[in-house]
Amino acid sequence: MTERQPVAAPGLGGRTPSTLDRVVGGRRGRRRRRVAVMTTLAALIVAVFLISLMVGNTFYPPSDVVRVVLGQDLPGASFTVGRLRLPRAVLAVIAGASFGLAGVTFQTMLRNPLASPDIIGISAGSSAAAAFAIVTLSLGATEVSFFAIVVGLAVAVLVYVLAYRGGVAGTRLILIGIGVAAMLDSVTTYILSRAAQWDLQEATRWLTGSLNGTSWAQVWPVVAALLVLGPILLGQSKNLAATQLGDDTAAALGVRVDRTRLIVIVAAVGLIAFATAGSGPIAFVAFLSGPIASRIVGRGGSMLMPAALVGALLVLVADLTGQYLLGARYPVGVVTGVLGAPFLIWLIIRTNRAGGSL
Repeated sequence: MTERQPVAAPGLGGRTPSTLDRVVGGRRGRRRRRVAVMTTLAALIVAVFLISLMVGNTFYPPSDVVRVVLGQDLPGASFTVGRLRLPRAVLAVIAGASFGLAGVTFQTMLRNPLASPDIIGISAGSSAAAAFAIVTLSLGATEVSFFAIVVGLAVAVLVYVLAYRGGVAGTRLILIGIGVAAMLDSVTTYILSRAAQWDLQEATRWLTGSLNGTSWAQVWPVVAALLVLGPILLGQSKNLAATQLGDDTAAALGVRVDRTRLIVIVAAVGLIAFATAGSGPIAFVAFLSGPIASRIVGRGGSMLMPAALVGALLVLVADLTGQYLLGARYPVGVVTGVLGAPFLIWLIIRTNRAGGSL
């Protein structure tokens, strides 16, 4: 019996591919896929963004939309597109990117797909603060946003301190966060039960997560937060990826684990707090963006930027769907909640069947 010789791969000069060749080829393939997916996501964001500026009670052609965005004055279009639709679409992109970036940061740091701000109480803290500010203190929109930011940060610190036992274990932080969120949700329910009709409508609109009536005053703080805190998180992406190997391994690789964890927690919580203050707690965007990004991009490389793009696209599409495609107008948070709840149930069932623990 003659021994079969390995077949040479094309493009390698007739020689047999080595393990190194296969590794390098795999990395190149993953890099090409990553670039292609991110380019596609960016193109889809631009396309849906333009569509959201064109459609409505009055349709404006792309040429008019572009002229308004560039600052030209067009009768009717300047007000409808420039004052009503444009801030709404910009906030959808910025808030979605903030939720996606912050959510995948927590999931990566704690090595658990359930470790999103929706689950661990940060959004619940901001929501309870906003309800209290609207119903009890009768504060205006700016004061409500500031109050929500401060309390959201305070709740994040509380959950972190309660979960700290010589380090922060993902499961412990998630369980404590769920408990804190349950208590805060009860506080919110009690506040709403005592609210006057007008205050109840305003608080409910805010708590649902809505882009209705968006003004530039709501947009700029979220833009500033993303411009400041986003690069901080992206700059920590390598250290964050190293922590997935375990604290001891990351420390052996030269990562200052506690410092890295503190920086990313503060930056991620800040993004969530500002985005929530601008648009309300849009349900499940922070939770969904990371898993969706990892499935379409594939393994390898940081998921921070892909998750930010997925989050922006999710909010844009959900808002457009809620406005025009369901027969009635629904807040964006209702649409994302309908999408996110089944995904959460599926993820829990899948983890349980795989023998994992939450």
